[in-house]
Amino acid sequence: MTNLKIFSVAEYVAYLNEALSERDAVVEGEISEYKINQSKWIFFKVKDEEATLECFSTVFKLRLPLEDGMRVRVYGRPGIYAKSGKFSMTVEWAEPAGEGALKRSFELLKAELEKEGLFAAARKRPLPRFPKKIALVASKESAAYGDFTKILKQRFGGLEVFLYHVQVQGGEAIADIQKAFSYFNAHHKELGIEAVALVRGGGSLEDLAAFNSREVAYAVFGSAVPVIAGIGHEQDETIADFVADVRASTPSQAAELLVPHRDDVRRYVDTMADTMGAEISSRVDRALSGVGEMVGALDMVMAQKANALLATAGKLALHLKFFSE
Repeated sequence: MTNLKIFSVAEYVAYLNEALSERDAVVEGEISEYKINQSKWIFFKVKDEEATLECFSTVFKLRLPLEDGMRVRVYGRPGIYAKSGKFSMTVEWAEPAGEGALKRSFELLKAELEKEGLFAAARKRPLPRFPKKIALVASKESAAYGDFTKILKQRFGGLEVFLYHVQVQGGEAIADIQKAFSYFNAHHKELGIEAVALVRGGGSLEDLAAFNSREVAYAVFGSAVPVIAGIGHEQDETIADFVADVRASTPSQAAELLVPHRDDVRRYVDTMADTMGAEISSRVDRALSGVGEMVGALDMVMAQKANALLATAGKLALHLKFFSE
């Protein structure tokens, strides 16, 4: 006993916190007693059948809305709060665990963002009809990237595409997509970008988690140019789809909606040429008809004037004859 160091309470708590500071972990369990104080501080418990862990975080760190009963994975580091002596985990991020929790979190975030107006039809912008330069946010290693660019080339060559390579799932995906939109917002004028395409292939709710995050929703919402989202398969729906100006059911359809097919353009030009030719011919015919009517009217007026002059001349001749006799 006499060989042990004697700590003050504050020193010992600091000593324990230093020892615990290297013990980052991911813990999975069910949320209970979830509450938010002053719109900033989040307190909740994560529990299983045998134990309970106190957790603390802030609204700025948790990407998705949570609620009691939801199964989650939380990442953070343990510590002891000096004033109360309470042990807890300071949570850096949390994510739903399991299909049911992911679906519930998706619905909660969807309702929040819809209330904020991110899905409003009134703010949706049309895509340019014949874009010359577009931005593409995708993984260059994905099938979605290959499908998208293949359809672009088949439909209308000569389009300039600025690719920003991103991770589309995993821990870096959200930050990558945010950086891509920030870059194109900063440089769209000098690059001449007219639209942004955000694409990836299909997958589970967990695979598509980045596209169901608040951060990506705000990134799409804040785009300086119209955004078309082609994420997953036809049945997949993501938050990014709802926020985008135009939603495509697949990456391939995103390319189809973004650029016309060259054959369709030819037909359109031919139709317009025929329409313009018919309109010009019709206007010429109407103009000639109008000129003819005006000439006829002028002939009639001239004839009336001539007859009046002849009548006046006749009367004048009679008067002259009378005076000569």
